[in-house]
Amino acid sequence: MLRKVIVTLFILICFILQCSVFNSLAFAGIIPNLMIILTSSFGFMRGEKEGLVIGFFCGLLSDIFFGSFLGFYALVLMYIGFLNGKFSRIFYPEDIKLPIALIVISDLSYGVLCYCLMFLLRSRFEFSYYFRHVILPEAIYTIVITIFLYPVILLVNGKLEAREKRRAQKFV
Repeated sequence: MLRKVIVTLFILICFILQCSVFNSLAFAGIIPNLMIILTSSFGFMRGEKEGLVIGFFCGLLSDIFFGSFLGFYALVLMYIGFLNGKFSRIFYPEDIKLPIALIVISDLSYGVLCYCLMFLLRSRFEFSYYFRHVILPEAIYTIVITIFLYPVILLVNGKLEAREKRRAQKFV
């Protein structure tokens, strides 16, 4: 129960930070995607199911406030969370290279998928421009924020897992 409350708080705090603080710290209109950082992090820390669920709620929040139709971002972030959950078997808390690599790949995939489904289908064929001016700067900005946000997520997840392990030992 405590994990659900804390994850919900993480989602809300990251969404509020992305909409308010980082919106005012935008570089050339580019803000980091905290929802991808959160979805990817919990996906490879906790597994496919948790990544999928967190991705759905992060995407649903984005759909409600920014989407032109309901469900697009929820579906994209669900897939990102699920696919990052596939890497939970090789997750080591001490290693930051894998999380950063997965978050970068997730952000680039997110950008390309959004371009394909939102612009390419409307006959806007300026992919190189979109990639250089939107996708790549967002990925770089997201990497920088990941370096600071990921250790916080890792610390909270570690404390929650330790608490759950202690509670499980009481019943055994």
